[in-house]
Amino acid sequence: MLKPLLKPALIALSLAALPAAHAAVENYKVDPRHSYVVFEISHLGFSTMQGRFNELGGKFSYDKDNPSASKIEMLVKTDSVDTNDAERNGHLRGEKYLNTEQNPEARFVSTKFTDNGNGKAALEGNLTLNGVTRPITVAVDFIGAGDDPWGDYRRGYVGTTKIDRTQFGMASNLPKADEVMLKFVIEGIREK
Repeated sequence: MLKPLLKPALIALSLAALPAAHAAVENYKVDPRHSYVVFEISHLGFSTMQGRFNELGGKFSYDKDNPSASKIEMLVKTDSVDTNDAERNGHLRGEKYLNTEQNPEARFVSTKFTDNGNGKAALEGNLTLNGVTRPITVAVDFIGAGDDPWGDYRRGYVGTTKIDRTQFGMASNLPKADEVMLKFVIEGIREK
């Protein structure tokens, strides 16, 4: 009499021991010491000016069985802007540009991830900058993944896109300097 009951119990235990369907999803915390956002903009059409944001954080997930379910959320402290010039940094933090007092953070939240193969992908999402939210598409390159020397597992990407700063409420008084190239260098540590 116990044998008919034992078989379903063993099947249930076996199924419980199998990894859940979402076990392929890996969650990562952005490593702020090895991640950054760089920007480049024309300097009056004569050369280019580069800068970066030094303080950021966020999280992302990667689903190897269903890459399209992968997603990211990033936060950048806008007053951490650094162009290697204190006066210019102060100018960029002001009301005409980043307005960091009113908008201390920029945010990117993905809405769609398309794996294009060969380590290439397209990441669509909403960028909130200077209090304005607009959709953007980021071209993504997978850099690598693996164990680090400290017992963690890491995954890294580089993403690039271009935005028009005037669409984010920034003054348009610089000739030939509306287009801004953004580069996101993201390294994440897998959560245990």
